Amino acid sequence: MSENKAGSRYAKSLIDLSTEQNSLEEMRNDMVLIEQVIHHNSELAAILQNPVVPLDKKHSILEGIFGKDINGITKAYLKLIVSKGRAGILFDTTKAFIRQYNVLKGIVTAEVTSATALTEASKAEIVAVVKKEVGAKEVVIKEKVNEKLIGGFILKVGDKQFDASISGSLNKLKKELSHGVV
Repeated sequence: MSENKAGSRYAKSLIDLSTEQNSLEEMRNDMVLIEQVIHHNSELAAILQNPVVPLDKKHSILEGIFGKDINGITKAYLKLIVSKGRAGILFDTTKAFIRQYNVLKGIVTAEVTSATALTEASKAEIVAVVKKEVGAKEVVIKEKVNEKLIGGFILKVGDKQFDASISGSLNKLKKELSHGVV
């Protein structure tokens, strides 16, 4: 079983358990916190992945970092995953949990790359269009600025991408001209 599959299964179980315990929002907050800490701390990620580091050491490190900031279900999960020697999939589990939570709540992430920073009006317009097109209840915008686009933007939602950038249009025109299509 790949670690992604295992992480997804653990995440599903955590969603089910936290829903039963009426602590889904707390669990989401815990998973976001853990994901961010591991993402920004490569040493912690390496320790969790390393099979040479003793399990009790991994548990005490996680307890020291998150002990006061997470709920009881999350603490029990961390203890279980470490004791089973599966600490290496903790990051995958947090990402899978957040992804499954977002699906459950109808939250969609829209990645917008533009030549300049988006205005609030532009963001609101993008949110409205994405909500309408994909039927989302909430849209989270992740914004990137890439001056090489010259103007316009590239919008990516899930596996769909819409390129309304000037550089994209120029590249398309260049391909058409090189193939003799005008």
